[in-house]
Formats: sequence, structure tokens, C-alpha cells
Amino acid sequence: MHGRPRKAPTQEEQKASSLKAAKLRELQSQVLHFHHNKIYTKEAIELSAKLLESNPEHYTFDSETIQSILDEELRVVENALKKNFKSYGAWHHRKWVLSKGHSSTDKELKLLGKFQKLDSRNFHAWNYRRFITALKKIPDEEELQYTTNMIYDNFSNYSAWHNRSVLLSKLLDKQEKGYQDKENVLGEEYEFVRNALFTDPDDQSGWFYHLWLLDQTLKREPLFLSSWPPHGSNLYISHDGYLNGQQALPVLHFQSKVKNSSTVTVECEHHAGGDLNWTPLSANKCGFSPAWLTCLTFPDEVHSLEACPVTLSVAHFPGITSSSGMPCSQTCHVYFTVSATSGDQEHSEVQTVQISWNKENFKACATESQEENLLKSLCKLEIRKENKPTTPKWSIEAVSNEIAHCQELLSSTDCKIGKLTLARLLMARVTLISYGSPDGETGVHYEDILALYHDLMKMDPRHLCYYEDEYSLVLLKQVTSNMGSLLKHCCQYRESSSPNAKPYSCLRLNGLSLSRFGSMEHLLWVQMLDLSHNKLRSVEGLEPLQLLSCLKLSNNRICNFTALEPLKMLKSLQVLDISNNEIGAHTIDTRRYLCSSPLTHAVGFEKFTDGDDVECKNHWEAYLLFKDLNLLQLEIVGNAVVDEQFKAFLAKLMPALKWLDGEKCH
Repeated sequence: MHGRPRKAPTQEEQKASSLKAAKLRELQSQVLHFHHNKIYTKEAIELSAKLLESNPEHYTFDSETIQSILDEELRVVENALKKNFKSYGAWHHRKWVLSKGHSSTDKELKLLGKFQKLDSRNFHAWNYRRFITALKKIPDEEELQYTTNMIYDNFSNYSAWHNRSVLLSKLLDKQEKGYQDKENVLGEEYEFVRNALFTDPDDQSGWFYHLWLLDQTLKREPLFLSSWPPHGSNLYISHDGYLNGQQALPVLHFQSKVKNSSTVTVECEHHAGGDLNWTPLSANKCGFSPAWLTCLTFPDEVHSLEACPVTLSVAHFPGITSSSGMPCSQTCHVYFTVSATSGDQEHSEVQTVQISWNKENFKACATESQEENLLKSLCKLEIRKENKPTTPKWSIEAVSNEIAHCQELLSSTDCKIGKLTLARLLMARVTLISYGSPDGETGVHYEDILALYHDLMKMDPRHLCYYEDEYSLVLLKQVTSNMGSLLKHCCQYRESSSPNAKPYSCLRLNGLSLSRFGSMEHLLWVQMLDLSHNKLRSVEGLEPLQLLSCLKLSNNRICNFTALEPLKMLKSLQVLDISNNEIGAHTIDTRRYLCSSPLTHAVGFEKFTDGDDVECKNHWEAYLLFKDLNLLQLEIVGNAVVDEQFKAFLAKLMPALKWLDGEKCH
């Protein structure tokens, strides 16, 4: 064969071949016996594997054996699902069997029909249905009609509403025939879900779908809102806004969380840093953040210039994308100048004096002062008009229409989820109006929204923390909505013992029952912030305030040092007051993940402390926080964790610290 001469087998080879054939026939006979009698025990499978290893040409038999085994697997899974319809493992195993190309999709749909008659809301069955329809390539329009029928049978079918949102998302994204006009599609869906809401206002299934529709109505490309330095400003190489005397830190703030700000370009004759490296502030796990930070480095000769022009171009190239997948296509430009000054020496005097939060040190901003002019530019959020995206008229009309229907419903029933939806709709209208017209918001009634959340706190105390957070966001939006309301909380700080020292631009939001931060795009200028006597459990959200030098957080609800981790992003922070909180008061803090100290083992301890044992093992949370802060003044009295030993630990940990609880350290 193939040009090679055949050789006659020897007697020994003939004997070995005959013996092998006899064993193979015996093995095949045993396997066929098991197969014909449908015996699929462990022994039968092992004999089948042995036969295939001896003679792989038994392909037809191999296919039949596998088919029989898979048939048996489907039967076992079906029986298991009859006993436990919500078994994750059973549904997953059935998907695995079908992924091998086994069984009929029509048969599976019939089986699903039987199961869904028993429990039409079971999300396992709906998830499996999406898997089967993808295999069978059933059109999304056909499946959408199926969800309609299921909802008409039971409008409390949350899984059907959810599947409807999945299908509509695909149809709208692909712009299938009949789904090119988003306005009409969403309008019909609002009307469809409204029937369920008015039938039983207390059922949450339709309300969740209504919330998804609202999200689709608000879906827009991310808008660039503000920056530090602000557009048209003139900055000086001094301590304010700079590190090490020569590094400027521009901050860009967007309306929503975005990713990849590397498309922001800079035009500056004296920038010596090359390509910009943008860092996200308060980013989530996927790297999306509303605020981004970079560093502009200037050479020494810039000190001889009166003004160094800088232009930042945002979204000059594609690449900035929101977490919802929308690209930022509107190019915006921020122009400011940098000048040399000898103001560093004046500001350094303030750092040698202990900061006092007494009322006599704070004065309201003078009319037509530099600070007021700065606030005006920030409140207007100046962006060139030709680059401002507009809000479609239908979006505002749709939200206004839903507000009217929601108010009509609430006039006859006291429904908590209806009140929550109305609050969300009113804020959505604020978002749409401000999106299209950042210079002003007409027809906004913040007091109505705040009153709704205040009612919800009483009606639904189980979700009090959520309502408090939403209340805080609305209140901060109200405070920063216009120049007049913001100026009520603004002032200048000047130490009476140092009248020649440069004043701080201060914002006082104390005693407002805040539990969460928001509207930071209006507050990038803040150097001194008073958040005392609130309900704060964390400082998450303060990261964009890169000029912040003094922060007062006394009399809040902070339970541990881990809640203060975001402060490590504030490189200008020198004065911190966290007195009279709850740090150390809770033996087990259930409001954060429980974890053991990373300094428990000697190896980990050496890694974090470089071998310097300063009771870090006992106060590892404090160590991991304060080792990265450059504080000059710290107030920590009134927390359960504080004693003389702990204060000595902090003094040793932070050699630059000058005052601790009002007393000099070094």
C-alpha cells in the first residue's frame, strides 16, 4: 500500500492479532448488551470508553451511546425540575446538554410552556427561554408578542416585563422595522404599562418597567459640564491648585460617568510634560468616573512670563464613552491662562497657624468680589454654544406627561412606589431641562421633590438610608442650581490673628441632614468645606474637590476609617476634623465588608510598615488611611477609638502633624 510491499505476518503476530480480535469481540458484545438493555451504569460507561480506546472506528456506536446518555440526562433534569423548579444547577445542566446539539428546540419550548403554566414568573424559565429562542433563531418581534400575551394573563409577571425590556433594547439598538422611531415606541410602552399601574398601584412589577422606560427616555451622550480651572480664568503658580509649586492639576467633570479621557488634548507652549495621562477620580470597578484629573508641568522659565495660555480640547477625537455605551461627540474647549506670582510666601503663613472653625473667622463674600465672579463663571458652566447638545422636545413632553398621570394616580391612592416614581420623574425633568439649557432651570420645584422623599422616610422606614441619600442629592442640586442659593452657603475664611494671610474660599453645608454627596461639578473651586452636623457615613464623592485644603466632618455617622479612604485622593488636604463620630463604637460594623487585618501575618506587616512596628497591627485601618495623608491639623476627639495610646500612634505615624485635638504635637 502506498508503494510499500506487504510482508506476511509471522506466526507470533498472527497469534497476537487473533487474541486481540477475540478480546475486542468480547468487549463489543458486553457493550452492545448494555446498550440494547439501556443500562447506563458506571461499569457500562467505562466499558464503552475502553471499546472506543481499542477501536475508535466505532463512530456510529459512539454517537448512539452519547445520544442515549444525553436522553437520560434530559429525563433526569426534567424530573429534578418537577421537584424544584428553581434549581440553578438543573437549568444550567439542561443548557449544557442542549449546547451539545442534542434535543429539539420545539420540544424544549413545549416543555417550557408546561413549566410556565405552573409558575409564569420563574426567572430561570425565562432565562432558559432566551437561550432556546437564540438557538431556534426566533425573531425578537415574535418573542415581544409572547411577553405581551403573558403580561395580559398576569400583569404582575415581573420576569415578562424584564424580558420585554431586553427584547426592546435589541430592537431599538438594531433599529428594526417598526422600531426606528424611539419616540413612538416608548410612547406606546408608557401607555401599555400605565394600564398595569392604574389597575394595582401597589404591585411593583410594572413600576420597575416604568423606571426602565424613564432610563431610555433620559439616555443621552455624556455632557462635559465644568472644569478646574474654569473657562476664561487666570491662574497663578502658587499653592492654590498646584503641587510642588509648578504642577497644575486640571479637573474635568462630566454629567455622567465616562471612560477614557485620553482623547482630551492640550495646547500650551510651555507645557513640559509631554502627553497627558488622565486619572479617574472615584472610578467604579469598570473604570468609569464623572471626574478626571491630569497634571500640567511647567519649566522654570515660565516664572518670567506674565501669562501662559492653555487650551484643553475635550472629545476632540472619539474615545470618551459613558457607562451606558453612549459616545461623547461634542467637542468643547476650555481656555485659561497661567501666570507667575510670588503669592506662595503669603499663603504659607496660613499653614503655620491653627485653623479655627469659629464663626468670627468666616465672612460672607463681598459683592463683585473675585470669589463671586468665580462663582458666576462656574454656575454658568461656560461651554461654547455651538457645542451644546439639545434635549429632544419629545423627551421633556414624555416625562411631563408621566408626571401628570402619576399625580393623577396619587390623588386617589397613597402609594409609596408611586411617590418614589413621581420624585424620580420630577428630577428627570430637571435633568432634561438643565441638559439642554445649563444657564437656567425653569419650572423646577425642588421643595415638592424634597417633600416626597420626606414622606417616604415616614412611610417606608426599612429603606430610610436610600431615601436619605436621594433627599441629599436633591438638596445639593437645589443649593447649587443658581447663583443666589449657592452664595447663601459661601464665605471667606480669614484667621483674625493673621490678617495678611490669603483667605480661603469656603462652603458651609453644615446641619443640612446630608448623607451623600452630589453636584460636585459646581464645587471644584472649594478650598474649605464644613460638613459638620450631618448624617454622613462615608466621604465618597468628594474626590473631584482637588483644591480642598480644610475639611470639617464632625458630628456625623462615620463608623470606621475605611469610610474615609477617598480622602487619600485629596492631595491638598491639610486640615481634617472627624471629631464626635462613631469610629470604634461598633464592635461589628455590618455596613461594610468584614475582613481581617492585612497586617495579621508578619509578611504582610513587613510589606505595609517596612518593619516599623507602631502598633499598626492594632490600628491597621487608621494606619492605611493616615499614612497617605499630609495633614498638619487633625481633630479626632469624641470617637470611641481614641485614647492617649492611639493619639501617640497618630503623632508618630504623621511626623508633619502640628496640631492634634487642639494641642501641639511637635
